[in-house]
Amino acid sequence: MKLSNSMLSRIKQFWLTIIIVLVTAFTVTACNPTNFKSAAAQVPELVFTTPSGPATFNLTQNQSAYSVFGYLYDGLITENGLTGELEPALAEVWEILPDKRHIIFTLKKGLKWSDGQPLTIEDVLFSYKDIYFNEKIPTDIRDGLRIGTSRALPTVVKLDEQKIEFTIPEPFAPFLRFIGGLPILPSHALLKSIQSIGSDGNPKFISTWGTDTDIKEIIGNGPYVMERYTPSERVIFRRNPYYWRKDSQGNQQPYIKRVILQIIESTDNQLISFRSGQLDDLDVKSEMFPLLKREEKRGKFKIYNGGPESTTTFVSFNLNKARNSQDQLLVNPIKSRWFHTLAFRQAVAYAIDRETMKINIFKGLGALQNSPIYLNNPYYLSPEKGLKVYNYNPDKAKQLLLEAGFKYNSQRELLDAEGNRVRFTMLVKAEEQARVGMAVQVQQDLKKIGIQADLQILAFNTVLEKLQNRSWDCYVGKFGGGGVEPHSGSNIWFSTGGSHQFNQGPQPGEPAIKGWEVSDWEKEIDRLFIEGSSELDETKRKVIYAKFQQIVQEQLPFIHLVNPLSFEGVRDRVQGVKFSTLAGSAFWNIHELKLIQ
Repeated sequence: MKLSNSMLSRIKQFWLTIIIVLVTAFTVTACNPTNFKSAAAQVPELVFTTPSGPATFNLTQNQSAYSVFGYLYDGLITENGLTGELEPALAEVWEILPDKRHIIFTLKKGLKWSDGQPLTIEDVLFSYKDIYFNEKIPTDIRDGLRIGTSRALPTVVKLDEQKIEFTIPEPFAPFLRFIGGLPILPSHALLKSIQSIGSDGNPKFISTWGTDTDIKEIIGNGPYVMERYTPSERVIFRRNPYYWRKDSQGNQQPYIKRVILQIIESTDNQLISFRSGQLDDLDVKSEMFPLLKREEKRGKFKIYNGGPESTTTFVSFNLNKARNSQDQLLVNPIKSRWFHTLAFRQAVAYAIDRETMKINIFKGLGALQNSPIYLNNPYYLSPEKGLKVYNYNPDKAKQLLLEAGFKYNSQRELLDAEGNRVRFTMLVKAEEQARVGMAVQVQQDLKKIGIQADLQILAFNTVLEKLQNRSWDCYVGKFGGGGVEPHSGSNIWFSTGGSHQFNQGPQPGEPAIKGWEVSDWEKEIDRLFIEGSSELDETKRKVIYAKFQQIVQEQLPFIHLVNPLSFEGVRDRVQGVKFSTLAGSAFWNIHELKLIQ
């Protein structure tokens, strides 16, 4: 599963890369859906598995790759998973005015929320004006909506009972996709929490719809609603009876009435469950591929090859120089000096044997990754066109370290100029076997140049909490989603972005931090993202984002690793699959799918 921390404005583009999960591990018997399917619920159901769990049911507060929102919400427009073309969703039509600064959306008539209440233009106005554009509501979503050097937000006005107009201060290339793709939220359920202020001085909305909320209170407009949520076990969805989609014959969609998300933390147990016929879908890891490919016909499933994953996997160091609210440095000052030494980061990059990583962990099914922009993206800058790469060269790594003032003791352990042993903790999430394997190899490779990296293998939500609290040294991470548009990474790359993890600045609603510094190269990336988003000429945009990639590869806030191929196994009983390499999923059109019993 990907996503890592992608913009939520892309929710509808990647159906099952942003699904809710809960942290647990089951035995095969416990995971059998027949064990928890009641006699009254013997209806056709689609069964998935997921490895890790939701942090919240509040869309704006989510920073996890695993969430319920792709099932619960639609936006004004959506994106066709095969063509990438924009299509109507809650909006009937839209119009971009000639000045490229105004967009008018016309809402469909007769829309309803999952509780049967009317969905109106007031809900659309509420979603943008009171939530997404509201500076009192901390959310990463807003990072991608700020425009130009002023970082101004769009304005929005209601024109009539069906029409709403957005205005931006200057042309903004990704504006339509970003604005139109955001989920519309229910004002009748959430307005009071926006208007009410908690004891901490913040709107109560921020703490509304946590995972302890009664699921009957969670109201959506998407194809499904939550029927049952058992923490650390499973989530069950049922079809939203008020969903707006109908087929050409007027039949209600989606056709599949029930979806079960089983929680299996271990990828080994996921594989066992899929092979035993208990799952309809499996994210096929590289190490699983040879076995499953031989079993396709007998197992009555098909493995789809999605090409290179739309993800980036990397090693990152904490470059934050700030102090927390207790006036304590976020990063040990000795370690911080190492991390801020460019030669140190580059030496680490040269020390990692990525080719061996690709062969041993991904069975050769992948490519070395050298950029924050995906290999199959038209904005990708190749090494042949000027992208710096760090091919395995431990001698070069040692040379860089010695030239930077580091030294070795008699045990060949690396010391800094003051004689401190170079040793730090490296975080990695436990749920993904391949990620842990990558971290283990990084640890082994660094040991060869005298660096001690102590692995800390933790549950995903615990890793996420440490990242948010800025209490980490180094981690092996992964980002995904976002599609072709490079500006979708703005929440990661803007210095003020909510996912700018390697140097996370102050965030709304958080305790204050002191002494946060932004480097010159981070400021230059800020400038390039502003320039790139305001440039409408695609050729010029590619030049701008090429410069961005060159800076990242020179400064190495992320040391990129391997981009594996994406495979997905789907049961033959699932009919109507239109596998999309663009969306990276067989289920982007879940509303059209049917099951053969």
